[in-house]
Amino acid sequence: MRKRILYANANYEEIVSKNGYFVDKTGYIERLEEVENPIFLRPRRFGKSLWCRILECYYSISRKDDFERLFGHTQIGRNPTPLRNSFFVLHLDFSLVNPTGSISDIEKSFNHACNIRMKTMLGVSGSWFNDKIKIDIRESAAGNLQMISGCIQENRLPNLFVIIDEYDNFANHLIVSRKDKNYQELTRDGGFLKTFFKTLKEGRKSGTVANVFTTGVLPVTIDELASGFNVGTFITLDPEFEAMLGFTQTETDDLLDRVYQDYGIDPSTRKEVGDLIRNHYNGYHFVDPEGEAVYNSRNLMYFLYHFTRYRTIPEFLTDMNLRTDLSWFRRITEANPANTEEFVDQLTAKNLIAYDNRLLTSKFDMFQFFEKGFYPILFFYLGMLTRKDDFYLKLPNLNMQQIFAEYFNEIHRIDVSTKYAEMMQNFVSRPDLPRLFADYWERYISQLPEAVFQKVNENFYRTTFFELCSRYLSKWFTWNVERSYPKGKSDLEFVGKYHEKFAGKRIVIEFKYYSNAKAKERGIDIGTFSLREKDTEQIAGYVEGLRQEYPEADISQYVIYCFGNKGFRVFEIEAM
Repeated sequence: MRKRILYANANYEEIVSKNGYFVDKTGYIERLEEVENPIFLRPRRFGKSLWCRILECYYSISRKDDFERLFGHTQIGRNPTPLRNSFFVLHLDFSLVNPTGSISDIEKSFNHACNIRMKTMLGVSGSWFNDKIKIDIRESAAGNLQMISGCIQENRLPNLFVIIDEYDNFANHLIVSRKDKNYQELTRDGGFLKTFFKTLKEGRKSGTVANVFTTGVLPVTIDELASGFNVGTFITLDPEFEAMLGFTQTETDDLLDRVYQDYGIDPSTRKEVGDLIRNHYNGYHFVDPEGEAVYNSRNLMYFLYHFTRYRTIPEFLTDMNLRTDLSWFRRITEANPANTEEFVDQLTAKNLIAYDNRLLTSKFDMFQFFEKGFYPILFFYLGMLTRKDDFYLKLPNLNMQQIFAEYFNEIHRIDVSTKYAEMMQNFVSRPDLPRLFADYWERYISQLPEAVFQKVNENFYRTTFFELCSRYLSKWFTWNVERSYPKGKSDLEFVGKYHEKFAGKRIVIEFKYYSNAKAKERGIDIGTFSLREKDTEQIAGYVEGLRQEYPEADISQYVIYCFGNKGFRVFEIEAM
């Protein structure tokens, strides 16, 4: 039976039963067993919930008879650890806690969510407990957990393995909603949340809790709960676990090869599609900026789902769910529009932002959350930024660059929707790059406030031009930004989709920028400005590399000079 792309499915049993594609990360289970109470954070849609479900299936004593079916095809199935199917598993999901209302309302929701899971665990493990205890869902979650722990100790039952998914979910909502009083009550000594974690700590101390695996997005609440659960091991930035979630390039290549074979897709398109997904979805460096980057697994599966269903590259390459993550940004930054504008302008113009590595590698509290200097750290954890090196963060891929360019337009109230249809239709009818850029300058650049031009560079023009074109031309083209060749990285490339009218067409663009001050200083007359020989040689190097990879491509090449907000020149380079 042909495998299926089960996009957004976090149910491991269902992925197995429905013969879904699966990137095997189970080799990390053995490594995790060497860590006491691991705490592992990743941005949304990196497969955290699926991983929690895998751990539940692996350790649950009630799944012992299912081990071969669930894990026989995996690395851990071929080399299981002695702890497989050895524990009662309590799998908690704090995203089910309702963060609205009073602290009393939140406590009731927390207790209900946890108690239901404890009741379910006892239900599937009935032969062990033999009705020795019963969960009263009206009682505190800490009290019921303590009762289960006591029963395990008294009757010498198998120990408890605790999994906490989205541990920070409802606490984050309180912070972002600026409900400071509720948050302080939530994390105070003697509060229900710290009491629950203290109970977990006591279970670890007594030996009734074998281990606690915790996952989430932000390390805010960890710091607040330190006195309640100060036995956790923070492995988020541990090099050994950097690729535990998310797909490496090797894993992605293997997955794409399998998809091509299983679905009988024309192999001549494999390289083009591989280039596309690398440019749009890859680029996350959580630990080592020089190491292998990882893909956001959900975004990649979004692409493959549409690609296999329609056998064509999707018109729009960004998962709409990813765009909703920008709501976090708006809510966090809305209190200080000036700081927000500066932050977004910096990333749109330069795709670089300095960061304090000490903040990245340490726990932090809610009082830092809305500070201007903390934005880079916060959005690193939210998956909007990644490490460029030890001093700067950057946007990880073309998808995120596009999203930030959209937000730049929103902040500066730039119209990108009502006066571009004719110019884009003209380009589709007759691809005239100089005319397209002239229309972009007339319609888009003319709207920008004067202050913006004190910050811009060639990256700004490249990014905003790409974002505008992608709104209207994505049916026919994809784009490369800073694609690597033996002689450097190209600025921007239009790539005709292999199944559309511009198949095989490539437009390679090199951007050069002179600020208003520099142009004046050098006495540049835009009308008589001529093409620089070194720029011709530079773009020729990129094109040479492109021709080696795609010898049949129809390549056009241009150098575009931008002079602040005063004007531009576009030069087409004749093929050698």
